[in-house]
Amino acid sequence: MKRYEVTVNGQVYEVSLRELQANETVATTTTQSAPAAAPTPTASNTGEGFSVKAPMGGVIMSVKVKPNQVVKAGDTLFILEAMKMENEIVAPQDGVVKSILVNESQQVETNQELVII
Repeated sequence: MKRYEVTVNGQVYEVSLRELQANETVATTTTQSAPAAAPTPTASNTGEGFSVKAPMGGVIMSVKVKPNQVVKAGDTLFILEAMKMENEIVAPQDGVVKSILVNESQQVETNQELVII
């Protein structure tokens, strides 16, 4: 049996491989893994409100809020595509959208400010 390290979508797994005989079968088990946690945006108090920052680099696919819109914690602010996955960027707290700092189709970097709430 050989052991290998495999990386899938940035997640590292350790796997073991054993060659089967031609007539050999194995019982398979299915484990239900927990869904991947959504990336958590970071927020910081700028003195004029809280800025929500991108948890990772990617492309803003959709802006779901408008200036002066009231949002509650957990409301979706943006859809960010990163590593071929669409990630919801949610409001970390209740508030009013003061300014939106990015546009749709814009490339953003990790920790780039996206919105001030």
